[in-house]
Amino acid sequence: MTDTAHDETGEGAARTTADSAPRFGRIVDRQAYGGGPQGRVGTYVVQDDADGRSYSFDYTDIVTEGFRTIRSGERVRFHLPRADAWRAIFVIRLDQPDPEVFYE
Repeated sequence: MTDTAHDETGEGAARTTADSAPRFGRIVDRQAYGGGPQGRVGTYVVQDDADGRSYSFDYTDIVTEGFRTIRSGERVRFHLPRADAWRAIFVIRLDQPDPEVFYE
């Protein structure tokens, strides 16, 4: 949902707020669309545990420090910007993989 915040001068600036309740789900798909420096940027799909709906997001919506990526099957917590949204925002990984797995 978008609302307007006013400062002392009365100027308004739009800001986006997320739906208040966090949702939980699993990553079920990644669709590459060929963006980014090596053409590897893609869209992820998360399926909501509560209602079974699917929502998409990209790496910019992943809340983390450093390398932003998620693997299929990982559990996540996410928000929706409004009740009728199709896009997930503020996606947080709940299953942090063991770093040693990446070196096997």
